[in-house]
Amino acid sequence: MSRLVCPVNVSEGRSRLVIEALAAAAGDDLLDLHVDADHHRSVLTVAGEDAPRRVAAVAVARIDLRRHRGVHPRLGAVDVVPFVPVGANPVDEAVAARDRYAAWSPVPCLRFGAGGPTLPELRRAARATVAAHPTAGITAAGARLPLVAYNVWLADESLRTARGIAAAVRGPAVRALGLAVGGGVQVSMNLVDPLAVGPADAYDAVAALAAVGRAELVGLVPGAVLERVPPERWEQLDLSPDRTVERRLDRSG
Repeated sequence: MSRLVCPVNVSEGRSRLVIEALAAAAGDDLLDLHVDADHHRSVLTVAGEDAPRRVAAVAVARIDLRRHRGVHPRLGAVDVVPFVPVGANPVDEAVAARDRYAAWSPVPCLRFGAGGPTLPELRRAARATVAAHPTAGITAAGARLPLVAYNVWLADESLRTARGIAAAVRGPAVRALGLAVGGGVQVSMNLVDPLAVGPADAYDAVAALAAVGRAELVGLVPGAVLERVPPERWEQLDLSPDRTVERRLDRSG
C-alpha cells in the first residue's frame, strides 16, 4: 500500500478527451476521478509520487487557462497538488514529496502547508509572488493531513443565502464558499480537520440555516472519518465504505 496519496486538482471538467488523457496518465495509480463541469475542475486522487507528475505533464500540455471559465477559483492548469500521508504515516514524508514535486514542476510552483502558508493564504499572495506560465498559470504544491472536500447543495435558495451560510459555517476546521453552480447554489467546503468537523457536522450546520437539496463528497474520505458517521446517514451524506482512501488503496494493490 502506498504511504502517500495526492488528490490532484486540475482545471478541466468539460473536455472528455482531456479528462480521459489525464486519467490515462494516472494509470493504475488512479484511485478516484471526480469531474465537475460547472466548476470546470477535476480531482484525480492518485497513489504515490510519480502519478501526480504524469498527470501534470498532460495538464500543462493540454489546458490553456486563457480560455478557461469556471466557478471555482484557480491559479493554474495543475491547480493544487497536495501530498497526504496515509493512516499514521508522518507528514514529513508528504513534505519531502511536496518539495521534490516543486523542484520538478514544469510551471512556477509555490508551496503550502506543514509550517508554511495555508492554501487560501498562498492563493491571495501567489500572483504577486511569481510570474505565471502563460497558458498553465501557477501550481500550489502542498503537504497536509487528510481533509474532506464536501459540497452541500441548497434547495431553492439564492447565491446571497449560500454566501451568508458559508460565512456562518466557516471556521478553523471548515473553509467554505457560497457558489452558483449549474442553475443552483451550493456551500462548497473543505473540512480541514474532519475528525473534529466531519461531513455529518457540516451538513447539519448548513441544514440548520436553510433547506438542503443534496450533499456531494468530492473525491475520497479517510476511513476514520467514515467510522464516526452512523451508517444510516451514509446515503444522505453521499458516503460509503467503497469511497474511503483505504478501500481504494487495497483494491489497487
